[in-house]
Amino acid sequence: MIEEYMTRLHELTIIVYALSILLYFIDFLYSNRKANKVAFWLLAFVWILQTIFLVLFMMDTGRFPVLTIFEGLYFYVWVLVSLSLGINRLMKVDFIVFFTNVVGFAIMVIHTFAPIQYESEVMVGQLASELLFIHITMAILSYGAFSISSVFSLLYVIQYDLLKRKKWGKKLIRIADLAKLEHMSHVLNVIGVPMLLLALILGLQWAYMKLPDVVWYDAKVIGSFIVLTVYGIYLYLRVGKGIQGKNLALWNLASFLIVLINFFLSGQLSSFHIWNS
Repeated sequence: MIEEYMTRLHELTIIVYALSILLYFIDFLYSNRKANKVAFWLLAFVWILQTIFLVLFMMDTGRFPVLTIFEGLYFYVWVLVSLSLGINRLMKVDFIVFFTNVVGFAIMVIHTFAPIQYESEVMVGQLASELLFIHITMAILSYGAFSISSVFSLLYVIQYDLLKRKKWGKKLIRIADLAKLEHMSHVLNVIGVPMLLLALILGLQWAYMKLPDVVWYDAKVIGSFIVLTVYGIYLYLRVGKGIQGKNLALWNLASFLIVLINFFLSGQLSSFHIWNS
Protein backbone atom coordinates (compact mmCIF):
# COMPACT_ATOMS: atom_id res chain seq x y z
CA MET A 1 0.00 0.00 0.00
CA ILE A 2 2.85 2.39 0.88
CA GLU A 3 4.62 1.45 -2.36
CA GLU A 4 1.50 2.26 -4.38
CA TYR A 5 1.03 5.58 -2.56
CA MET A 6 4.65 6.59 -3.18
CA THR A 7 4.32 5.67 -6.86
CA ARG A 8 1.29 7.93 -7.25
CA LEU A 9 3.19 10.68 -5.44
CA HIS A 10 6.03 10.30 -7.94
CA GLU A 11 3.66 10.50 -10.91
CA LEU A 12 1.97 13.65 -9.58
CA THR A 13 5.40 15.17 -9.05
CA ILE A 14 6.42 14.44 -12.66
CA ILE A 15 3.25 16.05 -14.05
CA VAL A 16 3.73 19.22 -12.01
CA TYR A 17 7.46 19.20 -12.84
CA ALA A 18 6.67 19.02 -16.57
CA LEU A 19 4.28 22.00 -16.31
CA SER A 20 6.94 23.99 -14.48
CA ILE A 21 9.53 23.28 -17.20
CA LEU A 22 7.04 24.26 -19.92
CA LEU A 23 6.50 27.65 -18.27
CA TYR A 24 10.24 28.14 -17.69
CA PHE A 25 10.73 27.43 -21.39
CA ILE A 26 8.23 30.18 -22.27
CA ASP A 27 10.05 32.55 -19.93
CA PHE A 28 13.37 31.47 -21.51
CA LEU A 29 12.11 32.54 -24.93
CA TYR A 30 10.19 35.70 -24.06
CA SER A 31 11.41 36.83 -20.61
CA ASN A 32 7.81 36.45 -19.46
CA ARG A 33 7.75 37.30 -15.76
CA LYS A 34 4.25 35.96 -15.24
CA ALA A 35 5.25 32.56 -16.65
CA ASN A 36 8.40 32.64 -14.52
CA LYS A 37 6.42 33.34 -11.37
CA VAL A 38 3.93 30.50 -11.98
CA ALA A 39 6.80 28.16 -12.92
CA PHE A 40 8.57 29.04 -9.68
CA TRP A 41 5.54 28.19 -7.53
CA LEU A 42 4.97 24.94 -9.43
CA LEU A 43 8.62 24.07 -8.83
CA ALA A 44 8.13 24.91 -5.17
CA PHE A 45 5.19 22.48 -5.12
CA VAL A 46 7.45 19.84 -6.70
CA TRP A 47 9.94 20.45 -3.89
CA ILE A 48 7.17 20.01 -1.30
CA LEU A 49 6.07 16.71 -2.87
CA GLN A 50 9.65 15.48 -3.02
CA THR A 51 10.24 16.45 0.60
CA ILE A 52 7.08 14.61 1.65
CA PHE A 53 8.34 11.51 -0.15
CA LEU A 54 11.74 11.76 1.53
CA VAL A 55 10.13 12.09 4.96
CA LEU A 56 7.80 9.12 4.29
CA PHE A 57 10.74 7.06 3.08
CA MET A 58 12.82 7.83 6.16
CA MET A 59 9.84 7.06 8.43
CA ASP A 60 9.30 3.73 6.64
CA THR A 61 12.95 2.62 6.48
CA GLY A 62 14.47 4.50 9.40
CA ARG A 63 17.39 5.73 7.31
CA PHE A 64 18.41 8.45 4.86
CA PRO A 65 17.82 7.61 1.16
CA VAL A 66 21.39 7.42 -0.14
CA LEU A 67 22.40 3.77 0.21
CA THR A 68 21.47 2.69 -3.33
CA ILE A 69 21.95 4.38 -6.68
CA PHE A 70 18.20 4.93 -7.17
CA GLU A 71 17.76 6.41 -3.72
CA GLY A 72 20.74 8.63 -4.48
CA LEU A 73 19.20 9.76 -7.77
CA TYR A 74 16.04 10.92 -6.03
CA PHE A 75 17.99 12.82 -3.40
CA TYR A 76 20.13 14.30 -6.20
CA VAL A 77 17.00 15.64 -7.95
CA TRP A 78 15.78 17.05 -4.64
CA VAL A 79 19.10 18.88 -4.29
CA LEU A 80 18.81 20.23 -7.87
CA VAL A 81 15.29 21.51 -7.24
CA SER A 82 16.34 23.06 -3.92
CA LEU A 83 19.28 24.84 -5.54
CA SER A 84 17.07 25.96 -8.44
CA LEU A 85 14.58 27.53 -6.08
CA GLY A 86 17.38 29.29 -4.22
CA ILE A 87 19.01 30.57 -7.42
CA ASN A 88 15.69 31.75 -8.84
CA ARG A 89 14.80 33.56 -5.62
CA LEU A 90 18.16 35.06 -4.68
CA MET A 91 20.20 35.46 -7.87
CA LYS A 92 17.51 35.67 -10.59
CA VAL A 93 19.58 33.59 -13.04
CA ASP A 94 16.57 32.14 -14.83
CA PHE A 95 18.32 30.37 -17.73
CA ILE A 96 20.35 28.24 -15.32
CA VAL A 97 17.13 27.30 -13.54
CA PHE A 98 15.51 26.16 -16.80
CA PHE A 99 18.38 24.00 -18.03
CA THR A 100 19.06 22.58 -14.57
CA ASN A 101 15.48 21.40 -14.27
CA VAL A 102 15.49 19.76 -17.68
CA VAL A 103 18.31 17.60 -16.31
CA GLY A 104 16.44 17.14 -13.04
CA PHE A 105 13.28 16.05 -14.85
CA ALA A 106 15.19 13.44 -16.87
CA ILE A 107 16.74 12.00 -13.70
CA MET A 108 13.36 12.09 -11.96
CA VAL A 109 11.85 10.01 -14.76
CA ILE A 110 14.69 7.49 -14.57
CA HIS A 111 14.21 7.15 -10.83
CA THR A 112 10.41 6.92 -10.88
CA PHE A 113 10.06 4.35 -13.64
CA ALA A 114 13.23 2.32 -13.17
CA PRO A 115 12.12 -1.32 -12.67
CA ILE A 116 15.07 -2.28 -10.47
CA GLN A 117 13.63 -0.47 -7.45
CA TYR A 118 10.38 -2.46 -7.50
CA GLU A 119 10.19 -6.04 -6.33
CA SER A 120 6.76 -6.78 -7.79
CA GLU A 121 6.68 -7.77 -11.46
CA VAL A 122 3.06 -6.61 -11.59
CA MET A 123 4.11 -3.17 -10.37
CA VAL A 124 6.89 -3.03 -12.95
CA GLY A 125 4.46 -3.88 -15.74
CA GLN A 126 1.96 -1.32 -14.50
CA LEU A 127 4.59 1.39 -14.32
CA ALA A 128 5.82 0.58 -17.83
CA SER A 129 2.27 0.82 -19.19
CA GLU A 130 1.66 4.13 -17.41
CA LEU A 131 4.98 5.50 -18.65
CA LEU A 132 4.13 4.51 -22.22
CA PHE A 133 0.68 6.10 -21.87
CA ILE A 134 2.16 9.41 -20.68
CA HIS A 135 4.82 9.30 -23.41
CA ILE A 136 2.29 8.70 -26.20
CA THR A 137 -0.14 11.30 -24.84
CA MET A 138 2.51 14.02 -24.65
CA ALA A 139 3.89 13.12 -28.09
CA ILE A 140 0.42 13.27 -29.68
CA LEU A 141 -0.33 16.59 -27.96
CA SER A 142 2.93 18.03 -29.30
CA TYR A 143 2.13 16.73 -32.78
CA GLY A 144 -1.32 18.27 -32.47
CA ALA A 145 0.26 21.64 -31.65
CA PHE A 146 2.60 21.30 -34.66
CA SER A 147 -0.35 20.39 -36.88
CA ILE A 148 -2.42 23.45 -35.98
CA SER A 149 0.71 25.60 -36.21
CA SER A 150 1.23 24.39 -39.78
CA VAL A 151 -2.38 25.32 -40.63
CA PHE A 152 -1.71 28.87 -39.45
CA SER A 153 1.47 28.94 -41.54
CA LEU A 154 -0.42 27.68 -44.59
CA LEU A 155 -3.03 30.39 -44.12
CA TYR A 156 -0.17 32.87 -43.76
CA VAL A 157 1.30 31.84 -47.12
CA ILE A 158 -2.13 32.03 -48.79
CA GLN A 159 -2.87 35.44 -47.28
CA TYR A 160 0.59 36.69 -48.20
CA ASP A 161 0.06 35.59 -51.81
CA LEU A 162 -3.39 37.22 -51.99
CA LEU A 163 -2.02 40.50 -50.68
CA LYS A 164 0.96 40.42 -53.01
CA ARG A 165 -1.27 39.84 -56.03
CA LYS A 166 -3.80 42.38 -54.67
CA LYS A 167 -6.61 39.84 -54.81
CA TRP A 168 -9.13 41.65 -52.64
CA GLY A 169 -12.23 39.63 -51.85
CA LYS A 170 -14.05 37.41 -49.38
CA LYS A 171 -11.11 35.04 -48.96
CA LEU A 172 -8.84 37.89 -47.89
CA ILE A 173 -11.41 39.15 -45.39
CA ARG A 174 -12.13 35.73 -43.87
CA ILE A 175 -8.44 34.93 -43.28
CA ALA A 176 -6.92 36.64 -40.25
CA ASP A 177 -4.21 39.25 -40.68
CA LEU A 178 -0.62 38.13 -41.21
CA ALA A 179 0.66 39.21 -37.79
CA LYS A 180 -2.00 37.20 -35.97
CA LEU A 181 -1.45 34.11 -38.12
CA GLU A 182 2.30 34.23 -37.54
CA HIS A 183 1.87 34.82 -33.80
CA MET A 184 -0.49 31.87 -33.33
CA SER A 185 1.76 29.59 -35.37
CA HIS A 186 4.72 30.55 -33.20
CA VAL A 187 2.85 30.14 -29.89
CA LEU A 188 1.77 26.61 -30.82
CA ASN A 189 5.35 25.66 -31.66
CA VAL A 190 6.52 27.09 -28.33
CA ILE A 191 4.07 24.73 -26.65
CA GLY A 192 4.88 21.76 -28.87
CA VAL A 193 8.69 21.76 -28.62
CA PRO A 194 9.07 21.29 -24.83
CA MET A 195 6.21 18.76 -24.82
CA LEU A 196 8.00 16.73 -27.49
CA LEU A 197 11.27 16.99 -25.55
CA LEU A 198 9.62 15.66 -22.40
CA ALA A 199 7.85 12.94 -24.42
CA LEU A 200 11.21 11.81 -25.83
CA ILE A 201 12.72 11.63 -22.34
CA LEU A 202 9.81 9.48 -21.18
CA GLY A 203 9.96 7.35 -24.33
CA LEU A 204 13.66 6.65 -23.95
CA GLN A 205 13.09 5.53 -20.36
CA TRP A 206 10.26 3.23 -21.48
CA ALA A 207 12.49 1.73 -24.17
CA TYR A 208 15.23 1.17 -21.60
CA MET A 209 12.76 -0.65 -19.33
CA LYS A 210 11.00 -2.78 -21.92
CA LEU A 211 13.54 -3.11 -24.71
CA PRO A 212 17.10 -3.14 -23.31
CA ASP A 213 18.46 -4.33 -26.67
CA VAL A 214 16.91 -1.46 -28.66
CA VAL A 215 19.20 0.05 -31.28
CA TRP A 216 19.48 3.82 -30.93
CA TYR A 217 19.82 4.26 -34.69
CA ASP A 218 16.26 2.97 -35.09
CA ALA A 219 14.23 4.98 -37.63
CA LYS A 220 11.71 6.17 -35.04
CA VAL A 221 14.37 7.35 -32.61
CA ILE A 222 16.31 9.22 -35.28
CA GLY A 223 13.12 10.65 -36.78
CA SER A 224 11.90 11.97 -33.44
CA PHE A 225 15.16 13.76 -32.76
CA ILE A 226 15.14 15.21 -36.29
CA VAL A 227 11.65 16.60 -35.62
CA LEU A 228 12.85 18.14 -32.36
CA THR A 229 15.87 19.61 -34.15
CA VAL A 230 13.96 21.25 -37.02
CA TYR A 231 11.46 22.84 -34.67
CA GLY A 232 14.33 23.91 -32.42
CA ILE A 233 15.86 25.62 -35.46
CA TYR A 234 12.48 27.29 -36.10
CA LEU A 235 12.48 28.74 -32.58
CA TYR A 236 16.09 29.84 -32.97
CA LEU A 237 15.32 31.63 -36.25
CA ARG A 238 12.20 33.26 -34.80
CA VAL A 239 13.46 34.22 -31.35
CA GLY A 240 17.25 34.27 -31.71
CA LYS A 241 17.53 35.80 -35.18
CA GLY A 242 14.21 37.67 -35.24
CA ILE A 243 13.32 36.19 -38.63
CA GLN A 244 9.65 36.47 -39.60
CA GLY A 245 7.53 36.36 -42.72
CA LYS A 246 6.92 33.94 -45.54
CA ASN A 247 10.26 32.14 -45.35
CA LEU A 248 9.70 31.21 -41.72
CA ALA A 249 6.17 30.03 -42.55
CA LEU A 250 7.59 27.82 -45.30
CA TRP A 251 10.16 26.42 -42.85
CA ASN A 252 7.33 25.60 -40.48
CA LEU A 253 5.40 23.81 -43.24
CA ALA A 254 8.52 21.84 -44.20
CA SER A 255 9.00 20.94 -40.52
CA PHE A 256 5.47 19.59 -40.34
CA LEU A 257 6.15 17.48 -43.42
CA ILE A 258 8.98 15.87 -41.44
CA VAL A 259 6.49 15.26 -38.61
CA LEU A 260 4.21 13.39 -41.03
CA ILE A 261 7.12 11.37 -42.41
CA ASN A 262 8.21 10.48 -38.89
CA PHE A 263 4.69 9.58 -37.80
CA PHE A 264 3.81 7.33 -40.74
CA LEU A 265 6.95 6.20 -42.58
CA SER A 266 9.47 5.75 -39.77
CA GLY A 267 6.77 4.02 -37.74
CA GLN A 268 6.69 1.36 -40.43
CA LEU A 269 10.48 1.07 -40.50
CA SER A 270 10.90 1.05 -36.72
CA SER A 271 11.81 -2.24 -35.09
CA PHE A 272 10.31 -1.46 -31.68
CA HIS A 273 7.85 1.46 -31.73
CA ILE A 274 4.62 -0.50 -31.36
CA TRP A 275 1.76 1.46 -29.81
CA ASN A 276 0.11 -1.47 -28.12
CA SER A 277 3.22 -2.79 -26.38
